[in-house]
Amino acid sequence: MNKSEICKILNIEYPIFQGGMAWIADGKLAASVSEAGGLGIIAGGNLTGDAVREQIKIARGLTKKPIGVNIMLLSPYVEEIAKVVVEEKVEVVTTGAGNPSKYMQSWKDANIKVIPVVASVAMAKLMTRLGATALIAEGGESGGHVGELTTMVLVPQVCDATNLPVIAAGGIADGRGMAAVLMLGACGVQMGTRFLSAEECTIHPTYREKILKVGDLCTMVTGKRSGHPIRSLRTDFARNYSKAEYGGVSDEELEQMARGSYREAVVNGNLNEGCFLCGQIAGMVNKVEPAKDIILDVMQGCEEVLKRSALWVK
Repeated sequence: MNKSEICKILNIEYPIFQGGMAWIADGKLAASVSEAGGLGIIAGGNLTGDAVREQIKIARGLTKKPIGVNIMLLSPYVEEIAKVVVEEKVEVVTTGAGNPSKYMQSWKDANIKVIPVVASVAMAKLMTRLGATALIAEGGESGGHVGELTTMVLVPQVCDATNLPVIAAGGIADGRGMAAVLMLGACGVQMGTRFLSAEECTIHPTYREKILKVGDLCTMVTGKRSGHPIRSLRTDFARNYSKAEYGGVSDEELEQMARGSYREAVVNGNLNEGCFLCGQIAGMVNKVEPAKDIILDVMQGCEEVLKRSALWVK
């Protein structure tokens, strides 16, 4: 395939981002993806600034290639992390779960490429006006925080609304998915769930086993009442939370129920109290392999699909 615009901007080989998954996307996973030619992204999540700094240093010790940090704007430590990425001279910042307007100028002044995740055309236009480097248009098929629109609907509308490069996310796990969003106007993809099967991903064995065995109807969305919907595996925890959410439980009780649930899933594999973030595409993830092989598989599959596309043209 020819070099994508985003590859030239970020100095990466392949237009594949690894999603910044809370408690999952650490320095080791990010470094393995970057070293393989994609863009590895460390998840800020609810980590402290010092914890994020530690993961950046781990990644730097494993690769000299560009890395990114995803900053979850709902984090109580967002101010710390916003400063850490500047001090550590991170090449790329992606953002999620909120509006990064407050921090964008300071990141740009530090020559950081800012690539916000957007779930609507309105947010895409705002980020374009504020000088974002590119945008990640993420459909509701993705794991974690989700919006209303699907990838198929969102990506072309965002591409029409901005002159910035657009990375598509949500429901992409192979070359067919990548080829599809390139035809919609995107210039690259971000994948989270597919990288849960990477050898370098240090999730609990129970988490990985669930991902490898689930089918097409394996996820559900909770958290709509709070205004911050989350897609995760359909576990006992998710079902119980959903019942509580619509069963008259107070906001304080719901918050207490969810507190620490990501960590319980990733670190302890706790099916009763853990929230196993996962995208709808999980049914297509069925083997463990190195991050490098995942990237090459997606790229080769995409090229094969694009070559066959000529069959539809007279």
